Order: sequence, then structure tokens, then C-alpha cells
Amino acid sequence: MQMRNKIIALCASFIVLFVFIRLNVGGVMNYIEAVKGQESVEAGTEAALSDQDKATLRETIEAAAQQQYIEPIDARIDRVWKAIPGYNGLEVDVEKTFQQTIASGKTSPIQFVYKEIPPKISLRDLGPWPIYKGNPNKKMIAIMVNVAWGNEYLPAILNTFDKENVKATFFLDGSWLKKYPDVAKQIQERGHEISNHAYSHPDMKTLSRQNAYTQISRTEDLLKGTLGVQNKWFAPPSGSYNQMTVQVAEEQGLMTVLWTIDTVDWRKPSPDWIIQKISSKLEPGALILMHPTSSSRDALLGMIREAKRQGYALGTVSETLSSDRIPAAVEQAP
Repeated sequence: MQMRNKIIALCASFIVLFVFIRLNVGGVMNYIEAVKGQESVEAGTEAALSDQDKATLRETIEAAAQQQYIEPIDARIDRVWKAIPGYNGLEVDVEKTFQQTIASGKTSPIQFVYKEIPPKISLRDLGPWPIYKGNPNKKMIAIMVNVAWGNEYLPAILNTFDKENVKATFFLDGSWLKKYPDVAKQIQERGHEISNHAYSHPDMKTLSRQNAYTQISRTEDLLKGTLGVQNKWFAPPSGSYNQMTVQVAEEQGLMTVLWTIDTVDWRKPSPDWIIQKISSKLEPGALILMHPTSSSRDALLGMIREAKRQGYALGTVSETLSSDRIPAAVEQAP
């Protein structure tokens, strides 16, 4: 009896398996056929373009590449503005454009792929020169926030940057950073660039070479040790510097940055006055100087929105002074 029950159970299992296969084989076969069909469509897409079609397409792309080519601009020394960054050129990547267009199955519209061409002379190649602005062909600006005091206004300033999705560059005084590392970390955690503003807000041009070096190096050590920053920039307090200052900064791997437009917020002007000044003086590559003051706190939203209204992208100092082109999507944004 026990053997008979086992045989019955085994037969029942075979019946269930057979029914399952019959019910599902259609779905499996349909899937296999669909995959084959997709492969055949993809193969047919390229096959649909004749050799003549492909040759004509390549010629069209090459002709368009010549018309759309943009020459890179070398970094240079300006008599007034000192070091001016270069700006990448742009060219059509003919082979990638051809392959991407072929993959679309049509010769029109052409699926253009571009690549940037770096200039032969970069900002670093110019040597120890101060920088006041970015390349005039790059419609991007940066806001520089020099911080040695004014903690009470920083939360509102940071909230405005967040609201407008703007990242700025904060130049920190070393003695301030040592005293308020947690505040500095909050600035960094919100995505802003952090750079060097000397240690004790000195008049750099009056210092000995050793003292100038120490002012920069002490803050640089704090930036690395406290925040893990790999810094590029030094902003001399009050904009006071001499050639020795620039050379000492360069010896530590830093380029000296000043500003194009000053909010003069330490004089406590009205927010409307600051906004009007920024609006009238904006230009591609502008570096806008502010501090954590009540005037700049109240003017910041208007400054940012006016810059956007005029079609400027807003980035950090590193982004603005780089030779990288502004992405087309950013350039075309309202």
C-alpha cells in the first residue's frame, strides 16, 4: 500500500510539471521571439542605410564640423586685469557623431557629439600674477565671501544660497577657522568651496617674506587638517598685496584672487544700493566680493536673481576661473 501511494504521488508530480510547461511555454517562446525580433530590428536599422547613405552622412558631419569649430582661447596677461584665464574651444567629434547617428537608424537629424579643446596656455602657465576676473567669453560669475567675522549672518546667507541652488567660494581667515571649525564644516557640507584668507587678517604688503609665508601656510594647514580641503586660491585681506605676496602664495601652490565687483558691504549700504551696483556692473567672468554682513544678507537674493535674469551662470571661483566651457543646458537656461 505504501509503495502504491508513492507511485501515485510521483505520477501526480509529473502531471503538474507537464501542465506548468504547457501553460508557460507560450510565454517563453514569445519572449524568445521578441528578443530575436529586436535583434533583427537593430540589425535591419543599420542595414537599411546603404554605403552611399553612410558616405553622404560622414561628409555632411565633416562639413558641419568645420563650420561649428570654435578655437580655444589662451590664458593671457592683461595690462589692467592682470591674469585672464583661457577658455576651451569646441569641436564636433566626427566619429562618435557618425556612430551615434547611425545607431538612431536615420541620417537626420544628426546626433552631434562634441568635445572640448583646451588652450595651449593655461592660467598656471602664466606664473605668479593676481587674478581679478574670468575669461570674458565665459558667461559665468562667482560670489566670494570673505569670512573673518559676522557669524550671526551666516545662517541666513547659507539658506539663500541653498534656496537659489548657488554655490559660492568662502575665503576663511585662519584664526576664525580655528575658533569656529563647526561653522566652517557646515559651510563645506552645504557644498561651498573653501579657500584661504590668511591667518589673522593682516595687511599682506607690509609683511616680511617669512611672515607672509606663515600667514598663508598656517591657514592652509588648518584647511587641510580641519576640513580636508585641497585648496587652489588665496584672497589677500582687504585686497592688499604686492608681488612678493603673489610669489609666496604660488610657492604654496596657490593663485592669488581679488575681485571684479565689490559690494562694499562693510560700509552698511542699503540692500537696494548693492543690488543696483551689481546689476549695472555684471560682466562675464566677474568675481563679486561680499562679507557676512546684514547688508549682503539682505541683498543676496536680489543679487543672485538679477544675475540669473541677465543670463549668467553662477559658480564657484574654481568653476568660473577654469577653462571649461559652460554646459549648453546652463547657457540656454533662462
